[in-house]
Amino acid sequence: MAGNLTRDEARERARLLTVESYEVDLDLTAGAETFVSDTTIRFGCAEPGASSFVDLHDATVREITLNGRALDPGSYDPEKGRIPLPGLAAENELRVISDNAYSRTGEGLHRFVDPVDQEAYLYTQFETCDAHRMYACFDQPDLKARFELSVTAPEHWQVITNNAPDRAEGGRWHFPATPGISTYITALVAGPYHVERDEYVADGQRIPLGAYCRASLAEHFDADAIFEVTKQGFDFFRRAFARPYPFDKYDQLFVPEFNAGAMENAGCVTFLEDYVFRSRVTDAAYERRAETILHEMAHMWFGDLVTMRWWDDLWLNESFATYMSVLCQSEATRWTGAWTTFANLWKTWAYRQDQLPSTHPISADIPDIRAVEVNFDGITYAKGASVLKQLVAYVGRDNFFSGVRAYFDRHAWGNTSLSDLLDALEETSGRDLTSWSKEWLETAGVNTLRPSYEVDDEGRFTSFAVLQEAPENHPTLRSHRVAIGLYDRTGEGIVRRRRVELDVVGARTEVAELVGESRPDLVLVNDDDLTYAKVRLDEHSLRTLVDGIGEIAEGLPRALCWSAAWDMCRDAELAARDYVRLVLSGIRGVTDVSVAQTLLRQARLATSQYADPAWRETGYRLLADELHTLLTEAEAGSDWQLAYTQAFVSVATSDEHVAYVRGLLDGSATLNGLVVDTDLRWSLLRRLVVRGAADAEEVEAELRRDATAAGERHAVAGRAAVPTAEAKAAAWERIIGGELPNALFRATLGGFVDTDDTSLLEPYVEKYFAEVGRVWSSWSSDMASTFAETAYPFLVISPATIDRTTAYLEAENPPPALRRLLIEGRDGVARALRAREKDRQSA
Repeated sequence: MAGNLTRDEARERARLLTVESYEVDLDLTAGAETFVSDTTIRFGCAEPGASSFVDLHDATVREITLNGRALDPGSYDPEKGRIPLPGLAAENELRVISDNAYSRTGEGLHRFVDPVDQEAYLYTQFETCDAHRMYACFDQPDLKARFELSVTAPEHWQVITNNAPDRAEGGRWHFPATPGISTYITALVAGPYHVERDEYVADGQRIPLGAYCRASLAEHFDADAIFEVTKQGFDFFRRAFARPYPFDKYDQLFVPEFNAGAMENAGCVTFLEDYVFRSRVTDAAYERRAETILHEMAHMWFGDLVTMRWWDDLWLNESFATYMSVLCQSEATRWTGAWTTFANLWKTWAYRQDQLPSTHPISADIPDIRAVEVNFDGITYAKGASVLKQLVAYVGRDNFFSGVRAYFDRHAWGNTSLSDLLDALEETSGRDLTSWSKEWLETAGVNTLRPSYEVDDEGRFTSFAVLQEAPENHPTLRSHRVAIGLYDRTGEGIVRRRRVELDVVGARTEVAELVGESRPDLVLVNDDDLTYAKVRLDEHSLRTLVDGIGEIAEGLPRALCWSAAWDMCRDAELAARDYVRLVLSGIRGVTDVSVAQTLLRQARLATSQYADPAWRETGYRLLADELHTLLTEAEAGSDWQLAYTQAFVSVATSDEHVAYVRGLLDGSATLNGLVVDTDLRWSLLRRLVVRGAADAEEVEAELRRDATAAGERHAVAGRAAVPTAEAKAAAWERIIGGELPNALFRATLGGFVDTDDTSLLEPYVEKYFAEVGRVWSSWSSDMASTFAETAYPFLVISPATIDRTTAYLEAENPPPALRRLLIEGRDGVARALRAREKDRQSA
């Protein structure tokens, strides 16, 4: 947003104002650069005579009328994005007419032109504070109001917003007023979108369903699969919340150049267009799409019906939706192993985020909008969901849902904070949640749990305890409900012999129940993934994993062991080369393709960033050799064949392996069942480019074959990935020029940092620090954050990068949100250096 709304300003404005309604009239026929926004707001003021302000961004103001009195359009402050409102009455009517700019950054009202048919497509993205890019408004979540929208658009366009239109004729659309909702979940999508329709009917409620995509993607659109998950979600949430869906229809729109996975606009959910699969993907992609669909649906109740008062509780909004989406997946869809995916993917993200120097309590302090915009992180989503899962176990599932239902009943169409939910849960469970909240929500950092035991000559435990550790900077030792699993090697794999559940409190917790028990081959603390904590393996158990991790019979304990091994690698307790060998020895035992793809990505990362550079080529060859064997042995046409092929391509470095990639691309090498479709062709070509085995001319030729928006993104990334100083310099100039639309900007950045020769990036350490301050102060929030994070020289892994970052922080004293991104980048380099030293010592 222009300026930076603070929490104190929002509180004062909410104290002063009560917003009743908006009438927004938009003319989308004014041209390719701007549209006309005519907004009338009716609102009350608790202190007549007081002054306030309304938000408006990147606009040319034509007219401002307050209570029939014309105000000077020149009073609009474009730098702060505010129009002052002096001398308010008890009841007020404000009208603002302006010419507003279309966005190319994915914020506000974004405009995209499809290169296939040259048609324009529009959509909005308003979270956290960008509704005022489209219309003048009090842009904060706790000033809810009714929204009535009118739109003038080309006659052949679809226009979609939060509710269904009551009039649509000759390019003129009218939408009746919504219930009272927050500005950030209002929405507009417009253009010649392709639409599929269905409906969900239950208990007398009929919900019209729509699924939309660009016309040029219609041939790839699997709307039936989307509707199937949607209906499964409505079945589950209707039972869980015991409350009807709160809006009058449910549209899901897959839109171009979207910055996130999806956005929970009320009744008008927007999704990343990549979820329309134009090429073959593994089931992991379908699982992820289903989780996203269910996540956004959960928000219709928790977020849209009942909304956080301020962004301090963003975590609760996102954590609740994440927890509910995985629960729904595991119980109402075909992805019954969703909690395994959660343990392997989501919690790994949480553990990584929670170990950064920028870690923060789940319930974070959000003083202004810039602070929240970098807080869509692994703590807000994944750690919060993990802790909610633990809370459900603590209060009991029935009590939890009874409390949630009471919360909805009490606060429907209102705004709340964390205490409102905890109050409801205390009432239904009878538990005091004050200490739980302080321990888990108001402190930062992740604990580590280790088994500690002694055995006698017969191999029986003479003592057994769980040790709990905390990082020095965040020394809180928490109460954990855990299960300890004892696993034995048998003819049917590594299976659990015994499970003990207990509370772990303090630095050492004795487990008397296990004294006298025969030591198993594997001791797994936090079996069943009941708590949020890092887990360490004793030496005996670690040897079992190295020899036979793939023999673990069940998916969840196997995923927990993989997670522990990866965390040990990142913490420089397990050499990177040993982690890579562990993956190679156990990958055949993995039964979940989503887990396998995650492990193979981590093995590649371990090789490229955590291993001694002198071993890197050996590591790539080990990976590529085994993956080549796996992809040739995999069932023809299976997900496994595709997953192994994609992983092989990403690590192909030797002449032999690069030649095989070339063969797959030109057809001289074939693999029974493998279709080398459009996106796989781009992956093959990209790897050849990175290895210097293909050039920019081949990229241009491939773009002529795939003259689509996706093709354009692949092409700009390919050009930026050419391993020459000249290509990197050209890419850098395009990146810092600030002229690229968001999708091409991200693609160019991705190609720029895609290199096996990191010396090409060394000149850009200084160039990055010369630009990042300017970028942060002058670019839009999302674009600036993307640059600060992705262009940071994280692949120039040397003490000099750390020193340069520290010097910049000390000399420039950057804004807190930028400081956070910089110290996170610095920490990544320091972690890689520690891991490389561990790997070097293990040689």
